[in-house]
Amino acid sequence: MKMHLQRNSDANLITAYAPGSITINEHAHHSSLVVAPGWLVSPWAPARFEDLQAADFTVILEHRPEVLLLGTGRRLRFPPAATLAAFRERQIGVEVMDTAAACRTYNILMGEDREVIAALLLIETD
Repeated sequence: MKMHLQRNSDANLITAYAPGSITINEHAHHSSLVVAPGWLVSPWAPARFEDLQAADFTVILEHRPEVLLLGTGRRLRFPPAATLAAFRERQIGVEVMDTAAACRTYNILMGEDREVIAALLLIETD
């Protein structure tokens, strides 16, 4: 039996990532962004991990995803618990990882039709 991958052509797929760039549906973005299967925020206000504030997550909370993937750049860094407290209060899962891992995980979860949102800080250029 021949099988074909069926993909929602309207869904946002991360097609590449590299230092200084994240590509969504073959369109390169050069700033931090928030991506969900049906919508995109680019640029996203925090440019660096140190810039993250609770208010930056308002747009994500409004969509009430099942899970938020937070890509923190080249390396895994955990924001203060208070920054993500609103997710815990709403029983929304948060997975913190480096941005490359968050990009890969987003595509997998989106392919499983999960309600996923990825908030991605750019991988710093050297």
